[in-house]
Amino acid sequence: MEELFFKSAEDLSQMLAKKSISSVELTKIFIQRIGDVDARVQAFLSLDEEKSLQRAKASDERRSNGQLLGPLDGIPVGMKDVIAEKGQRLTCGSKILEHYISPYDATVTERLHQAGIIPLGRLNMDEFAMGSSTENSAYQKTHNPWNLEYVPGGSSGGSAAAVCSGEVPLALGSDTGGSIRQPAACCGISGLKTTYGLVSRYGLPALASSTDQIGPFARNVTDLGLLLQIIAGHDDRDSTSCNVEIPHYDRILKGELRPRRIGIPKEYFSNGIDVDVRQAVESAIEFYRKNGYQIVDISLEHTAYAIPVYYIIMTAEASSNLARYDGIRYTHRSSEATNAIDIYFKSRKEGFGSEVKRRIMLGTYVLSSDHHDAYYVRAQKVRTRIGEDFKKAFENVDVILSPTAPTTAFKLGEKINDPLQMYMGDICTVAVSLAGLPALSIPCGFSKAGLPIGVQLIGKAFHEHELLSVAYSFEKAHDFIRRFPDL
Repeated sequence: MEELFFKSAEDLSQMLAKKSISSVELTKIFIQRIGDVDARVQAFLSLDEEKSLQRAKASDERRSNGQLLGPLDGIPVGMKDVIAEKGQRLTCGSKILEHYISPYDATVTERLHQAGIIPLGRLNMDEFAMGSSTENSAYQKTHNPWNLEYVPGGSSGGSAAAVCSGEVPLALGSDTGGSIRQPAACCGISGLKTTYGLVSRYGLPALASSTDQIGPFARNVTDLGLLLQIIAGHDDRDSTSCNVEIPHYDRILKGELRPRRIGIPKEYFSNGIDVDVRQAVESAIEFYRKNGYQIVDISLEHTAYAIPVYYIIMTAEASSNLARYDGIRYTHRSSEATNAIDIYFKSRKEGFGSEVKRRIMLGTYVLSSDHHDAYYVRAQKVRTRIGEDFKKAFENVDVILSPTAPTTAFKLGEKINDPLQMYMGDICTVAVSLAGLPALSIPCGFSKAGLPIGVQLIGKAFHEHELLSVAYSFEKAHDFIRRFPDL
């Protein structure tokens, strides 16, 4: 039974098809697993056992009647607590939304239900997705299953840790500047940030509207493709949703591929990269070279500006988006307030954590009349240059390869009082988000301390199928996805 915790969704689907296990039995096993290990990992904020078992029973009935809704019908999934699900809490990891119950489903949640997938519960996250360690949650600190003294990455740390620890086979997260890729790397699993506009953002409370994207976590690349197949596609309720053809990701990634050209950007291999990370990523590059891929040295010359540009644009958008949490409508209202002004100021003071306050103040500053042109407008211009760097690079290469993060996971509390050091951990991921491109992280090794290392593959817009294929060729030749933490 223990082996079931670490099986892929594809393997579990085959077991369901052979009727060697039922969806109800499978769901009970994962619920028991959560009960056994989550007190230490602290990935889940809430668990809906009753509704999950009801959906599992319905899945078994559909299977008996030959009316399956898809290949993942009856498979459990975890949901980052920033994705709306009707009747469930939607806290975004913040006290200001502690008692908010979502009255509707996000589009991706609807699509999971339509495919027969079973949401088990809500997963922990940095407050309003602001953080790289899941230490900024208002409720609990999630631990890395490989070493409980270390962070799982963030902001989707609960999603990554839940998959890594065998509490769920699949999870959904969101990625604004690296919040899927970085925790996937820290936890030694696979995570995909999709092209901006491929997956609907309807039902995703906004942090930075121009970069937020929902994406999947899984044990392997095949499972990423299976889950992406379900959540991708146009949605009229999201004005940024793109109407593009959705290929069969799960079929394409295992097909025969011609050798591709892989670009290696020199800016992503600076002195700030840990020795263990550099060695593991260079080993991945050598694998591709030996297997017929052309390795091309490239330059993304505006990479040095990515961090300041991202933290200007993201905080500006956050300060605007979070203005709606005012203590007057559906959020926490201070009991100390004596008038309307008090409600606004005291509710936000009590409801928001320090990192959220920091970013709101920075965003408000760069949008102020005295500084708008000097910071926000200039940052948008440099953002365009960053996008042009990638466009130029993709004239000569098919995929770009880099470390996912400059270091492995760090100890809990190590960087919490040094936000600038924490922000620098996003150096390999934020430029991709600013350009709106797809990127994924897959495990490529372990440090001397036994912590996972991830390699990032970046693709052309809406070319997720190419990324998955290139990642699969690496994955099937290595055993990293078959290594599990001992909890």
